[in-house]
Amino acid sequence: MKAKILISILSVLCITSCSAFLSNNTGKKTQSSSLMDFLYPNHESRAAHKPEIPVLTLPVKVGLAFVPSKNWQRDGIHNKDQIELLEKVKKTFLKYDYIDRIEIIPSSYLNGGEGFTTLEQVGRLYDVDVMALVSYDQVTQSLENNAALLYWTIVGMYIIPGNENSVQTFVDTAVFDIKSKKMLFRAPGLNKLEKRTTAVGVDDTLTQKSLEGFGLAVTDMTSNLEAELANFKIRVKEEKIAKVEHRAGYSGGSISYYFIFLLLIFCTRVYFSQANKVQQHGTLLRKTLK
Repeated sequence: MKAKILISILSVLCITSCSAFLSNNTGKKTQSSSLMDFLYPNHESRAAHKPEIPVLTLPVKVGLAFVPSKNWQRDGIHNKDQIELLEKVKKTFLKYDYIDRIEIIPSSYLNGGEGFTTLEQVGRLYDVDVMALVSYDQVTQSLENNAALLYWTIVGMYIIPGNENSVQTFVDTAVFDIKSKKMLFRAPGLNKLEKRTTAVGVDDTLTQKSLEGFGLAVTDMTSNLEAELANFKIRVKEEKIAKVEHRAGYSGGSISYYFIFLLLIFCTRVYFSQANKVQQHGTLLRKTLK
């Protein structure tokens, strides 16, 4: 009897200690990159900043990069994953004729820099006029719930509490004219993922969902970005948010000479076809009158 009581007490203590250990491994983690902190490293630079009206030379050359993480060496998106996400964003820019080319720039080129000074240096290095900067903020959270699981293991009874894991991701692309330091437009993206798992699988689950969350948030952001890109030309004309110049040979999206040539050929053929029909009709009419 005493042996049974002792085993029960030890089991309770084991369960309590295991649950406490697992509880300490749950919680909230954030990883982020701040656009404001990168562009304006001190309050004086923010107060002194007075952007000019940009002069855009179409088609524009665009650089695309992630804003470096706040804790550069400890968290943030892996470089390989950054490039894959930026490739998705790049496809959105390439749909528009007023954009010449897109250069994907590793965030390491921006790390440790001083805002617009760094942007100017990178702009000269990659020969781009405009920078699209992608910043992010992701919160991963694991909370215990009542869906605990009871396991028998080689060391005895073991309780693993269930966990609700959520990953909330926010990404934002802000497009700046480098020379004037003027923000042209921005586009946000949001995503939230939730998955129930055991505490043992928390780390693997959150790591997997973290990258998935970034991918889905970027997909959401590209939809908003496409709308902003489509609207940008209209805003330049109607709101005068920028002055526009054209590079040699750029027609500004107008009808090309090749299209005009094809249109003239088509119109000529239609004209002669109609003229031939009229002539045939006149000949037939004269024969009938005779």
